[in-house]
Amino acid sequence: MEKFSVIGLMSGTSGDGLDIAHCSFTRDSFWSFELLKCQTITFPLDLEKDLMKAHLLSSIELQLLDVRLGKWMGMAVKEFCADLPEKPMAVCSHGHTVFHQPEKGLSLQIGNGYWLAQKSEIPVLNDFRMKDISLGGQGAPLVPIGDRLLFSDYDFCLNLGGISNISMEVKGERKAFDCTPFNGLFNHFAQKLGAAYDDNGKWAAEGQVNPGLLDELNSLPYYQKSGAKSLGREDLQADFLPILERSKIPTKNLLATLSAHFAFQIAKIIRTSQSSVDSKVLITGGGAYHQTFIRDLKKELHSQTEIVIPKRELIEFKEALIFGFLGVLKMCEENNCLASVTGAREDSSGGTWYDYRPSQGR
Repeated sequence: MEKFSVIGLMSGTSGDGLDIAHCSFTRDSFWSFELLKCQTITFPLDLEKDLMKAHLLSSIELQLLDVRLGKWMGMAVKEFCADLPEKPMAVCSHGHTVFHQPEKGLSLQIGNGYWLAQKSEIPVLNDFRMKDISLGGQGAPLVPIGDRLLFSDYDFCLNLGGISNISMEVKGERKAFDCTPFNGLFNHFAQKLGAAYDDNGKWAAEGQVNPGLLDELNSLPYYQKSGAKSLGREDLQADFLPILERSKIPTKNLLATLSAHFAFQIAKIIRTSQSSVDSKVLITGGGAYHQTFIRDLKKELHSQTEIVIPKRELIEFKEALIFGFLGVLKMCEENNCLASVTGAREDSSGGTWYDYRPSQGR
């Protein structure tokens, strides 16, 4: 039996804070996990603003933000770990995505690994995407290896973060891809109504679905692609926001239409991929609290399809947990990225190691 204690870090595209999870992984005949301590730390307001416009910064401004975020994350981890009985083996960090353009060989996540290691005083693993991209893959999604090894009881694992993504077994291979935008668009329009997000989807519930806009969204080219595919902030700005903003319909109607659109697209994926109508779908991420979307999804699915909303810790920290797991697999020199998911030439083990050695002094 092998046991690993690590910190998993996740900063999503919705920019609502840093998820920190202290995780324990045990390998006997199979892998199991325990979430020991979890916390979401809100970004300082000035850092949040700079992260949300990071894609517009000059090269030197972006480098400075990379260092600044790495330092802040490191200090947050050090404070988080202060009362732990023993120091974790590593910090496994997704970083904060600024650019994701795999067709150009690029995916950039900031949060400097050297500074993160120095400030946390723990070795760091990050940069999990670029090796897969160098092998011809999308560098995303990365979570499916964790879904396969930690959540095999479920037919589908659906994560609803800034972007929605799904993972499933198809004829013995793990398949996964980004489904739709999600909180990245929901939050954008909720902010026009004066809140950071639409709490429980209440505003969406008060709106009316606009059939014309719904048809236009469902006709976007992204939904005609098959196989490995992924979405980034650039896609939301280039393809989705222009359609939504020129529609000129009331904001609550926009939110209602987005909910119906996301439910239609995600349900279509599940219906066409499930081997039986009594499948189990695990839903995690902040969107699991969006009751209007959950209602819309149930309406689109077969009644026998079971939608499972787990406990709060797993809803909010599953991605941080799995990035911790990706780090453990890397430490074990095992593959942590599946070519069947990303479209790469082969499976691989991604991640860059940043050691930490305390100063010895004189």
